[in-house]
Amino acid sequence: GEEHYNCISALHKSMRGSDENASLYWLARMLEGGEDPLYVARRLVRFASEDIGLADPLALTQAVAAYQGCHFIGMPECEVILAQCVVYFARAPKSIEVYKAYGNVKECLRMHTGPLPPVPLHLRNAPTRLMKNLGYGKGYKYNPMYKEPVEQDYLPEELKGINFFKERKT
Repeated sequence: GEEHYNCISALHKSMRGSDENASLYWLARMLEGGEDPLYVARRLVRFASEDIGLADPLALTQAVAAYQGCHFIGMPECEVILAQCVVYFARAPKSIEVYKAYGNVKECLRMHTGPLPPVPLHLRNAPTRLMKNLGYGKGYKYNPMYKEPVEQDYLPEELKGINFFKERKT
């Protein structure tokens, strides 16, 4: 019932608040109450990107490994895998930079009126002669062939200068 959602919320917020003690409590309360460990593991995968993000890019690897470990061995043995992951997440630095930036991109798409801007020609793939003749791929600079990052636009002209990583006002 509702307590299922209350407990996962408490676990999530305890990890977000860097409280490893409370995080372990809510994890144990869920698992000892019969919660599916794969449900918890899936929520940890989400938490790794939503709340830890680029502050510790290895968090996602930890979460996926915990999910796979739970899948392979099940309960009760997988409880320690989830406990390790929960404590790791509670102790990890937190960043919502990517989460917020992606939200800004979604907002940009939702607020756009009319047809979406086309993909710039230089970014388009040109698998046929006709596409090459139409200018697909023309002027594209293949970064690995240069010592330094190249100066090149990757967004449509209408979005030139936009930075989704900066705070947006709605």
